[in-house]
Amino acid sequence: MSVYVDDAVTLWRGRRWAHLMADTLDELHAMAAAIGMPRRAFQDKTSGAHYDVDADLREAALRLGAIPISRHADRALVRRVIARARAQGRREAP
Repeated sequence: MSVYVDDAVTLWRGRRWAHLMADTLDELHAMAAAIGMPRRAFQDKTSGAHYDVDADLREAALRLGAIPISRHADRALVRRVIARARAQGRREAP
């Protein structure tokens, strides 16, 4: 099982943002906690179960073993990760 972080591509409030996703919700929440993200930052919207992380938190996740994925170069992998994130998000109770 793995944790993934995509490219920090979205510019918002002067910072670049990325998505932290994982094969399982347990892994996702564990990595988020390890990089200092509060559970209230968890998102389960149309893009699936994820945390939005800025470029600094993305780097912290990479140092802890997250796998970098590119929305441009790794399209098939990104689609699989997002599909798992969407399926997981629907299963988690509030």
